[in-house]
Amino acid sequence: MNAQTLKVAGVIVLAIVAFVLFSATFIVHQTEQALVLRFGGVRSVATQPGLYFKLPLVENVVDIDNRVLDLDLPEQEVIAADQKRLVVDAFARYRVTDPVRFYQAVNNIAGANLRLANIINSTVRSVVAEASFTDIVRTNRSGLMHDVREEVNRQAQGLGLTVIDVRLRRADLPQQNSEAVFQRMQTERQREAADIRAQGSQLAQTIRARADRDVTVIRADANQQAQQVRGEGDAQVNTVLAEAYGRDPDFFAFFRSLQAYGASLGEGTRWVLSPDSHFFRFLGQSTGAATPPAASAQQ
Repeated sequence: MNAQTLKVAGVIVLAIVAFVLFSATFIVHQTEQALVLRFGGVRSVATQPGLYFKLPLVENVVDIDNRVLDLDLPEQEVIAADQKRLVVDAFARYRVTDPVRFYQAVNNIAGANLRLANIINSTVRSVVAEASFTDIVRTNRSGLMHDVREEVNRQAQGLGLTVIDVRLRRADLPQQNSEAVFQRMQTERQREAADIRAQGSQLAQTIRARADRDVTVIRADANQQAQQVRGEGDAQVNTVLAEAYGRDPDFFAFFRSLQAYGASLGEGTRWVLSPDSHFFRFLGQSTGAATPPAASAQQ
């Protein structure tokens, strides 16, 4: 009976020892950091991974995430410096760098997200209120994000947090304003297109008129040159004919008569003339002497 009692007592002692050892140790993982609290106050901070000891039943451990944490903010409407309403959707990346201050200020991640969201929303509104719509959307967005991140990080230091980045996922006009702006932009583009088409049509008419005028001038110059060339050619022909006539009038008359025969007596031509007609003077007489016409010609 005594041996059995000793065994039971030994088991109880071992259980108590195991419980005490289990309660006196804790493990810090690589993704965590731990606070050792004694009666609610911070006794020590464990930032490196490993096995640590604490007083059982007196001290307790609070684990705090050591990784980069995400914070997605809901959409909010802000007013820019040019009085345009914008819908802003932001997000942030942060981590806990001072676990003691973090625990004293916000206690946990949920409290940190709530406090940090308020800081980011107020900072975004204040920074955006000093910038124009064009600066926010296109020209100076990175500079504005830098200002927001610096201001948020400055205020987050009091919470034991370090803000790594703050970004605007979307900064746009509200839906109804976007539709109105789109309609106005479409109207302006249509007006610009109509102006460009009108200018193009006017320019085309000017070019066509100039081309028609140039064609008329070129044709007139060409006709003038052609008439001048024809006149010069006719003058040269007349000069040649006059010289030929002056050298041998009888041969010239005979040659011109042969040309007249060839031009008038073509294929299918019928003539009714008197044999002693002056037209056939070179065919009726060997000397080619002229004979007075005796009858009129009929074709």
